[in-house]
Amino acid sequence: MSQFNRRESLKSLAVLGAAGTLGVLSPLARAQKPLTVGVIYVGPRDDYGYNQAQAQAAAELKKMPGVKVVEEENVPETVAVQKTMTGMIAQDGASLLFPTSFGYFDPHVLALAPKYPDVRFSHCGGLWTEGMPKNVGSFFGYIEECQYLNGVVAGHMTKSNKIAFVAAKPIPQVLRNINAFTMGARSVKPGITCSVIFTGDWSMAVKEAEATNSLADQGCDVFTMHVDGPKVIVETAAKRGKMVCGYHASQAKLAPQAYLTGAEWNWLTAYKTVVEAAQAGKPHPNFLRGGLKAGYVKTSAYGPAVSDAAKKNADDIKAKMLAGGFDIFKGPLKDNKGKEVIAAGKVHKQTDLELEKMNYLVEGVQGSIG
Repeated sequence: MSQFNRRESLKSLAVLGAAGTLGVLSPLARAQKPLTVGVIYVGPRDDYGYNQAQAQAAAELKKMPGVKVVEEENVPETVAVQKTMTGMIAQDGASLLFPTSFGYFDPHVLALAPKYPDVRFSHCGGLWTEGMPKNVGSFFGYIEECQYLNGVVAGHMTKSNKIAFVAAKPIPQVLRNINAFTMGARSVKPGITCSVIFTGDWSMAVKEAEATNSLADQGCDVFTMHVDGPKVIVETAAKRGKMVCGYHASQAKLAPQAYLTGAEWNWLTAYKTVVEAAQAGKPHPNFLRGGLKAGYVKTSAYGPAVSDAAKKNADDIKAKMLAGGFDIFKGPLKDNKGKEVIAAGKVHKQTDLELEKMNYLVEGVQGSIG
């Protein structure tokens, strides 16, 4: 089916919506019938970023026995995603959906899930809470672990002691990444500063280029980011003779000499967990999270410019993370206005609610949230 037909076949969608349910398959029928999985992207699958990381996992799903994957890209976070999801159910027979973008969840996934109780919805973003439909779930990863390691490498490689972060919006997850990157760098050289610019949205190519050039003009020489597609930032920084730590997926091909390492998602871990539960008829996993140890995130291979000292330092810390013996957010820790945000002796684990509500930038970050 074309994208136009999927989104616009309102007559067939209305009929299915009135039916309300796809019916429960017997174990034998479930075993004989392939599981059709729908994956929906807010942007292009080859964006060298958020969508590409999801598409890489979807490509691996296609290799699993008894799984059929249907995909649609460039679906906005509007009612269009409801039409796409309903089309995948009605026309493709999908009984498991991965709506991958943050804004798909509320109201769109939450609106459709009660209408199709036999369809499983697994959203990327960690937004599911008790009381929401049981056929809805969410998954996410502690990628700030890899951003901390990015920072360690940046701390060794910077010559100006000024590093840079180009970010979309000052939401808690983005702030965790900025803070982790800065803290990783300052663990190497306490005098390092990290300058941050918020562009205002997830995909703003012109503003991302402007922010990168502005930060380069200020003397920053190692860059990272939290935007949907890092391509513009990576290429702009490389053209300015700067170094880059990537995000979401590997951008090494875009700037082989400038690329140091990166913080990557490994969504296949979550995808397989959800798919295997559906294939076995087990309850839908409602809340999945993990970091390096659980295989939800990973680091990019080191680029040719990375020093042996940087590799050893980062690898040693990574080994502690994999063993479960390294905490990023621990006291004493001050924000960039001098206020103590974590007291001496206190540790915030990845699952602590305080991190879910993070609303500060740490000491060493030059920039403001407002």
